[in-house]
Amino acid sequence: MPSETNESFKTLVIKALFFAGLIISAAGIVSPPVALTAGIIFGLSVAHPLPADSRDLSRFLLQASVVALGFGMNLHDVLKAGRSGFIYTALGIAFALILGLALGRALQVRKNSSFLISTGTAICGGSAIAAVGPIIRADEEEMAVSLGTIFILNSVALLLFPLIGGALHLTQSQFGLWAALAIHDTSSVVGAASKYGAGALTVGTTVKLARALWIVPLALATAAVKHSKTRVKLPWFILLFCLAAVANTYIPGITRLSNSLFTLGRFSLTAVLFLIGTSISRNAIREVGWRPLAQGILLWLAVAITSLYFIHSGVIAL
Repeated sequence: MPSETNESFKTLVIKALFFAGLIISAAGIVSPPVALTAGIIFGLSVAHPLPADSRDLSRFLLQASVVALGFGMNLHDVLKAGRSGFIYTALGIAFALILGLALGRALQVRKNSSFLISTGTAICGGSAIAAVGPIIRADEEEMAVSLGTIFILNSVALLLFPLIGGALHLTQSQFGLWAALAIHDTSSVVGAASKYGAGALTVGTTVKLARALWIVPLALATAAVKHSKTRVKLPWFILLFCLAAVANTYIPGITRLSNSLFTLGRFSLTAVLFLIGTSISRNAIREVGWRPLAQGILLWLAVAITSLYFIHSGVIAL
């Protein structure tokens, strides 16, 4: 009886710490990197009390936050960044997919895991993996390994990219483009870009969402090759983001509301990063294994270094 009481008390304390971290992150008291770091420390220290609920909440908050960020964007800037970044996005996706699959074969990574890691790196991390996984009939272990690899590298990117960008004196536009092309998940792109500046946030968010649209053709192509009848989910939140930018640009008198929604979106994304951090546990790291992790690291480094070189040298510019 005393052991059960102690266990219940321990669970209660863990839940209290989890919700305290979530509330502090959502309130905007801490920066995105701090929220992510706090989440990682929590995930590595204790067993997550609400893993499934945390994943669902993270997914919902991410999409709602992206829409809210649209109220802080000018439509003309969004269209310019999206149009200019389209060709770079297409080339980057092709490069990441080809190199990723080659690395997976060389490292003898399981075919499904290799494809998911390559897809997640090429397009938009966990969202791409979640969309393509059911189509290729990936099992729970393959999904967990792929998501674990992407989440670990996302966390590293969010912490390192602003430091590297500052050291190289990247402009706001350059950093936003680099983050959008080289960081996996939308939440981490926005977190890193918002840390760097308002201009980087506009470019990073817009180009990243244009990149995320490639989920649809890739999923359809994969379904055709695999003869799968799994329904492809459309990322409707990207359309809502564009409509929010339209409202912010053309509807007079909503400046105060737009500013409030934009701020709310940034705070919500900070909470998303805390939630993502809490999902990185010791078990998740062990389950990944060295081969998929090596594939993910090598592919990510190739994408990040190559895109940074072309952006910094002026070959790629918006």
